[in-house]
Amino acid sequence: MNFSKIINSSFIAVHFLFWIGVWFFYVYFFSYNSSDANFVTWFSTFLLPVTMITTYFVVYYLIPKYLLLKKYALFALYSIYTIILSTWLILMTIFTGLLFLSNLQIDEMPPMSRNYVFILILVYLIVLLVSFVNLLNHNFQTESKNKELQNKILETQLQLKDQELQYLKKQIHPHFLFNTLNTIYGFALKQSINTPDIILKLSNLLDYILYQVNKPRVSLEEEIMHLKEYIALEQMRFQDTLKVSFRTENIDHKKMIPPMLLIPFVENAFKHGNLIDGYLRVDIKIILDNDSLRLEIRNTVKSEDDPLKKPGIGLENIKKRLDLIYPKKYKLIVKTEGDWFLVDLLIDNVN
Repeated sequence: MNFSKIINSSFIAVHFLFWIGVWFFYVYFFSYNSSDANFVTWFSTFLLPVTMITTYFVVYYLIPKYLLLKKYALFALYSIYTIILSTWLILMTIFTGLLFLSNLQIDEMPPMSRNYVFILILVYLIVLLVSFVNLLNHNFQTESKNKELQNKILETQLQLKDQELQYLKKQIHPHFLFNTLNTIYGFALKQSINTPDIILKLSNLLDYILYQVNKPRVSLEEEIMHLKEYIALEQMRFQDTLKVSFRTENIDHKKMIPPMLLIPFVENAFKHGNLIDGYLRVDIKIILDNDSLRLEIRNTVKSEDDPLKKPGIGLENIKKRLDLIYPKKYKLIVKTEGDWFLVDLLIDNVN
């Protein structure tokens, strides 16, 4: 029994009022076909402790120690012991009433106080009622605790996923910057007049990476704009050896996507692409069909440099990121066909 709960003032008040109500119920019950108010009052008073002892023993000992722990055999055994003991106490109560309240004149006892079966049913009616309410309260508390625990687990999982997502983003950024800085380095060595223009475009990309990327979503138009800036950087690097086709369809400025979602795929095409017949060819197509977003990229590649044989950090990270953001809502096909490396990404319900 939880004694700290019992000494709680509200607990005592509620139980006190309940047992006062039970006492009045007994008085009303035993007054049936009887005008002996003195006998009924005292007999109800004698019977009340028997009911209380039986009830508290069942509710605070048998149920939590055996029934809730699914020890059904022991629960049944001790319940039988409890019924036997409570039967003896009820018989003692009837005998006490007969001895002290009616002077051994059984005919003078109220009819209901002489019927042992009715009294036993009455006592266990109270016991069962309190036990039922107690079990309902236990189930409610257990369900509340389970929901609270589930919410904590879910919150923890979301925090872990968010931390993993932030980690993946941080891995993508240095990878992206590393390739772009290499381009600037190459132009600086040549003292190219295009170097300032490259630095300006890079500064725009840095602004996107350092500030916009912390947002959960950016507009699809903004992502495409920075894609074009990145492609412009690569065009400066490859100059006449690069042939790029970039096409978009049905782009809606209201559509939002996670920042830096598409750029790593494009970056991968330039990083792992090879010149064939003197040219690196990169074809990019972005199509928005209602809520579905499709990205198709293909670039020329030599068989010995097939990215599938040695996948880079960027592509692996973007797969993990897609799994976190769009679980079971995207299809990604990466394959090599002849001299072409193909990426086909389809995201359902991109918003």
